[in-house]
Amino acid sequence: MTSYRSSPSEHETVQLEDKIPILVLACNRVNVTRCLDLLIQYRPSKEKFPIIISQDCNHEPTRIVLERYANAPDSGVSLVLQPDLTDILVPPKEKKFRGYFNIARHYRFALNHTFHVLGYESVIIVEDDLDISSDFYEYFLGTYALLKNDPTLWCVSAWNDNGKVGLVDPSKPELLHRSDFFPGLGWMLRKQLWDELQPKWPPAYWDDWIRKPEQRKDRACIRPELPRTKTFGKIGVSNGLFFEKYLKYIQLNDQSVPFTKLNLSYLMKSEYDKKFMMDVNSATEVTLASLRGMTDVVTDPSLATVRLTYTSKEEYKKMARHLGLMEDFRSGVGRTAYLGVVNCFYKGRRVYIAPDKPNFIYDPMWS
Repeated sequence: MTSYRSSPSEHETVQLEDKIPILVLACNRVNVTRCLDLLIQYRPSKEKFPIIISQDCNHEPTRIVLERYANAPDSGVSLVLQPDLTDILVPPKEKKFRGYFNIARHYRFALNHTFHVLGYESVIIVEDDLDISSDFYEYFLGTYALLKNDPTLWCVSAWNDNGKVGLVDPSKPELLHRSDFFPGLGWMLRKQLWDELQPKWPPAYWDDWIRKPEQRKDRACIRPELPRTKTFGKIGVSNGLFFEKYLKYIQLNDQSVPFTKLNLSYLMKSEYDKKFMMDVNSATEVTLASLRGMTDVVTDPSLATVRLTYTSKEEYKKMARHLGLMEDFRSGVGRTAYLGVVNCFYKGRRVYIAPDKPNFIYDPMWS
């Protein structure tokens, strides 16, 4: 397993193919400073992690702020402006969603610029409304070799959609998972994937599009138990969708984990799937009512890991809703699901919400 030192010397020459740029997508959020300040504060090497800011919208107050970072001496920060600011022809029924069309166009420009103009081999995408944990860079350094060596992986994400306080195990900051659900919100991809996606990149709603089976192709992402990003963007294109109910309660990791010194080979599909399904199938099966009635202190070892079984979309959504999980599907995949199983930490125990049949196949009609 390839490993990386977490703190290359500032005077060490890092080859272009070994650099992992941070691509910050900005628009009209003047408090992007909050995001950028953390990225700079925790960055172990500006050689290894150059920061590229791509701004859309032509919002001058934000541009002035961004130029201060880019023009600072020896900052390792650069700024590029989205050149195409023409009005996009939006279908009449979707005019109120115009922002999603602008975002998809911006993503296409910014990723083309990063991979095809600047020539990088990988990138970590960070939206302008994200806080990051102190081990954000170490997390991506430690998992990069997995992304490079396992063809069944197509991204590494710092995000856990169900990473709310009370649904994650705070004693396991080193725990990572595979997920069939594309998480986004601080994620790493390689040029090889962009070259595959770019020719068919959609005009809007890129994140729902990327979750469709014809894009995912049964590939998975790595995601953490404890999130390494947290959004502070209540106001935005999505108008605070999910923010008050879920996103404001996300538990950002506050413990530094030396991922580059850990053996993460357990996340390779050849190892992970067998162990994961063994854990699911060996968990004690319980009902939703009995689980909700349990105390937060586990006194019976057989109830330290439990399984809820669902037989339909409606039954899954009911379970998720009662546990406080996000209950929606995208192209038939529940948030954080892997092989049809969603796992969380509830009342001091690991909980697997699993389908009633083996070899589960996602139904794209589930939404």
